[in-house]
Amino acid sequence: MKTDAIINRDALFALRELPDESVHCAVTSPPYYALRDYGLEAQIGREDTPEQYIERLVAVFRELRRVLRSDGTFWLNIADTYCGTGSKGSYTDPKNPKGRNGQGVYIARQAAGCKQKDLIGIPWLLAFALRSDGWFLRSDIIWQKDNPMPESVKDRPSRCYEHIFLLTKSKKYFYDAAAIAEPIAPTTAARYKSGRGANHKYAGEVPGQGKVQGINRARKGGYYDDALIPTIRNKRDVWLINTVPYKGGHFAAFPPKLAETCIMAGCPKGGIVLDPFFGSGTTGLAAKTLDRRYIGIELNTEYCALARARIGGDNS
Repeated sequence: MKTDAIINRDALFALRELPDESVHCAVTSPPYYALRDYGLEAQIGREDTPEQYIERLVAVFRELRRVLRSDGTFWLNIADTYCGTGSKGSYTDPKNPKGRNGQGVYIARQAAGCKQKDLIGIPWLLAFALRSDGWFLRSDIIWQKDNPMPESVKDRPSRCYEHIFLLTKSKKYFYDAAAIAEPIAPTTAARYKSGRGANHKYAGEVPGQGKVQGINRARKGGYYDDALIPTIRNKRDVWLINTVPYKGGHFAAFPPKLAETCIMAGCPKGGIVLDPFFGSGTTGLAAKTLDRRYIGIELNTEYCALARARIGGDNS
């Protein structure tokens, strides 16, 4: 199987031609529902209903599961969509008649069970559908941004996060927690160094949690010296990663650091990372940087050219 390659084809059909259990990890961000129009007949994201959108993605990711090794991981970035308001109808921003940043005229005017202005809940609809289809739903990671896209709303908070779902094919899978571990908080180090009495709230078993945590056991100050105090902790499930500028003509490129974090945890060195919605090639760029191989699948010929100019890669 050719790696470090970009396949210019529909994701579902391209995946069908890849061998069983041939890739270690998948990282992707499919087109979000009803937010952008890439002008291609076979594109995903312009379906009439959220249910049709979910059904198409489940079919693509079912094929991805076949291609993924039994110990593989799948990192899925997805964001939500609001049910459109009838008052806006076909309104288009006069300053951006073709839609801001690649957005087309809004099409999510109706969604089953939703009123106008309701958040549809696309990420969890998709996550539950994938779980029902056989995936193990292992984590919901919040990708928080300090520099989100501005929104001209005054009746709700502006959005500043998206979801990264960690899904796996099996109960046991490759996960390198140490590769993405983060430093412990200074307050945690201070707690280790200080003494702890026997009568505080957490000195006994907390209902439902079982054993007392080591850091909460009674001890004299200085019981833990620097050599015994851990310096790192398991990575939390809120990741603060800002978007970064990308000069190419792709308006939804995620930051390399986001893909790098997923790959470091979910793919061994030398392994193969697959992105079935390759876009401008961020996943491939991150894979190359981290000594992994990549396979990118992208329907849009222009985006394939952008990715190739950015990271190289064989044509397929």
